[in-house]
Amino acid sequence: MYFQEEFTTEEKDILLNHFSNIDKPVFCLINMPEVVKGALYARYSRSSKSLRRLFLDEFWSEGNLGDSIEIDSSKAESLYERVFTQYGDDSVAQLGSAHLACEQASNILTKILEWGRIASYLEQSTRYIYYDQKIGDKFRYITPPELNKSNLKKEYEETMDTIFETYSKVVRSLVEIYKVEFPKEESVSLQAYNGTIRAKACDVARYFLPSSTISNVGIFASGQAYEHMLMKMRIHKSEEVRNYADMILVELRKVIPSFLKRVDVESRGVEWSNYLKNNQDNIDNYVLENLNNSPSVAPEVNLVEFENDAERKIAAYCLYSSSQKSIEDLKQIVNKMPDDEIKNILNKYTGVRKNRRHKPGRAFENSYYTFDILSDYGSFRDLQRHRLMTIEWQKMNPELGFNFPDEVKKTPYENECKELIAKSKELYKKLEANFPHLKEYSLLFGHNIRYSMTMNVRQAFHLIELRTAKQGHISYRKVCMKMHDQIKDIAGHSNFYELMNFTDHEEYELQRLDSEVKQAKKKENFN
Repeated sequence: MYFQEEFTTEEKDILLNHFSNIDKPVFCLINMPEVVKGALYARYSRSSKSLRRLFLDEFWSEGNLGDSIEIDSSKAESLYERVFTQYGDDSVAQLGSAHLACEQASNILTKILEWGRIASYLEQSTRYIYYDQKIGDKFRYITPPELNKSNLKKEYEETMDTIFETYSKVVRSLVEIYKVEFPKEESVSLQAYNGTIRAKACDVARYFLPSSTISNVGIFASGQAYEHMLMKMRIHKSEEVRNYADMILVELRKVIPSFLKRVDVESRGVEWSNYLKNNQDNIDNYVLENLNNSPSVAPEVNLVEFENDAERKIAAYCLYSSSQKSIEDLKQIVNKMPDDEIKNILNKYTGVRKNRRHKPGRAFENSYYTFDILSDYGSFRDLQRHRLMTIEWQKMNPELGFNFPDEVKKTPYENECKELIAKSKELYKKLEANFPHLKEYSLLFGHNIRYSMTMNVRQAFHLIELRTAKQGHISYRKVCMKMHDQIKDIAGHSNFYELMNFTDHEEYELQRLDSEVKQAKKKENFN
């Protein structure tokens, strides 16, 4: 089912010393300094190579990492066994961690892998590599294992092949079109220019990648985070997800076995997983029996919950840590102040922000916004990564529409792209009738999905300013621009709106150029 990467005998000897296996798409990093792991993962997100090949090609030098070292861990194992398993102290599960690589995972699966809050993730980007590069003899998509014995398998794979063939024509055509539209300036290096053109073409073409597109995800997490992840994955309806859960558990038990002993214990992990499954089934059945579940007609971005007095409330919290007053007393004091004084307190607490990383303190965490959003799936993928928010999403549905990029009209393939949307919708309907839990695999990144995001005001600073930055994808930039506007226009929080002064509402032709130029100069200086 998974492509088997080939290595020489010498390469296998090297890899077995630093990876938990060399023949599966899920593995752990071992016997490496933390700085090497971090650098390797950072490079991973912008490379079309597997992590093991990347390590061999760009990080390995003979004798650099030394031989495997055996450490007597029996005392630590005994301690964890006694505290964690016998007494159930969950905090102990946060003390053991592992770097995990998950390769050849569909984009449906990657969103499940990245669900948890208490972990770090880095996912392969769609703007730095061309996704028409095959792995083995197959395009970069997964065929759900449930289809292996189904008559639908042939049609599914033919549709996917057509999708990737069209993607290839679109992305390659756009590269040539953009080179003519935006000729290279003498002051810009060839590396920065090519990177910018590639990113611009990939940003448009990604609308026509399917959610079955495979990706690589690097994860660094504690035993507790992995345990929570596996509890959900083991009861998922998709066989792909359950298969990955099994592989992840096997690999993690090679490096942090003490922290994952409860996962498949009947009275612990299994019982917990069943609890989650029963609750989800209860709600699914209730909706099926009691709601007319046709898609709603609603704004693309809609601020649905906020506090009218949020600015006064947060002003009171701004004063709290420096005063000796109770929060109730401070609220009463602040409520008697004129609007100008509230603005003065918020400005003093926020200070002079020289860049978007200079954010106000935790006082701004005491009021919340909830946005109901309808955007294309590609945009959702990027916004979903902000895990400190409370984010919930629905199943993809072609009836919610498709965000068709105007830039495709510059190519000869506009009609082919429209036919592609129709083909994916047709496949969706057939999967819905026979394998309803697999229907999302057929849809494209350009298809819309509905999701809600609840965040405190401080998180809103981070999300909105980061995701409207010049180099961002236009799709999620537009979502966050609207969020920023609605904070002022709907909530009436003009002070917060103004304090988010690194929000960028401009539109750019070559949004990645400045970033690529900086990276090229850094590389040049390093060399």
